Amino acid sequence: MTPLICLPGMMCDARLFGPQIEALSSRMPIMTFPLSQQNSVEALAADILNNAPPLFALAGLSMGGIVAMEIVRQAPERVLRLALLDTNPLAESPEVAARRGPQMAAVRKGRLWNVMRDEMKPKYLADGPRQGSILDLCMVMATDLGPDVFLRQSQALMDRSDQSETLSAYSGKALVLCGQEDGLCPVERHQLMHDLMPRSTFTIIDGAGHLPTLEQPNETTAALVRWLEDT
Repeated sequence: MTPLICLPGMMCDARLFGPQIEALSSRMPIMTFPLSQQNSVEALAADILNNAPPLFALAGLSMGGIVAMEIVRQAPERVLRLALLDTNPLAESPEVAARRGPQMAAVRKGRLWNVMRDEMKPKYLADGPRQGSILDLCMVMATDLGPDVFLRQSQALMDRSDQSETLSAYSGKALVLCGQEDGLCPVERHQLMHDLMPRSTFTIIDGAGHLPTLEQPNETTAALVRWLEDT
């Protein structure tokens, strides 16, 4: 079976895909890579390619999706299938970039917890009974990664390139998936990615925001299974 590589979002680790890893690991090899040691999307993608199997399926959520698109740009022949979850193919907007400077300054002063709690995590999730426990897990992941990773990831996201041409040229089986209530990467951004890729399917997960892998794990896993098994 083709190995599956899962790339987590900003300040998240493999636990972001915990339900999917549990459900799918008996079917195929699953690998995750931390997006923690470089301050550019290009370098993060190159590191993963240097350590990945020759051929693989690739799923990325949020920042993980941004790095996944760069992996496709660098080595499209190695990515047999591509899943982009709650992500953005465009370069960073000036409005978002302007917010990153104050966030990075606060983190340098030791306020990572505050930035994650007050400015980032409130935008992540739809209302639901698991919202509190998922937010708690997000804070644990962010704390475990720490301020240096936040700063490197912020820089990488600010400097990223538009990947529209990359997606238009990609010929593999693709899945575009997002939470209906994603406040960071709205549904219309995913419609754009779906329209760009010639062999993509588009799935919207009800009752989920930016992290459908945790908010609606069964529905998200089912969509990934369909993508992986589609011939």
